Amino acid sequence: MNPIKFNFEDLKVYQKALDFIDDTYKMTKDFPKSENYALSSQFKRASISIALNIAEGAGDTNAQFNRYLNIASGSIKECVVCSTIAKRLDYLDKEEDYSNRVKLEELSKMTSSLQKYLKSNDSRTNN
Repeated sequence: MNPIKFNFEDLKVYQKALDFIDDTYKMTKDFPKSENYALSSQFKRASISIALNIAEGAGDTNAQFNRYLNIASGSIKECVVCSTIAKRLDYLDKEEDYSNRVKLEELSKMTSSLQKYLKSNDSRTNN
């Protein structure tokens, strides 16, 4: 049987978002049980939202894809805040928080670059 693959699965930003989801699940596994329905849950949902919005927007119009990338960008910022809170509560050490920030900065730059590409592509087709 041939594997079924969707176009968005080839996007590097989507692959990086999946990697960050893996990291988030590993990280939050060690959070206190009292955080299961609070910070752990929010951190996981925000990380998942990044990949979901990239996937949902891909293949749509450039304007729509840009809108979904804006939502993904908001989720990236949510993850920054979740990591900061986790560090402040001593659930993560400085190195773990720094590692998260490096990955999230890369995701942010990738989504921003993709948005610029989409906008420049739109302006070319509208002229």
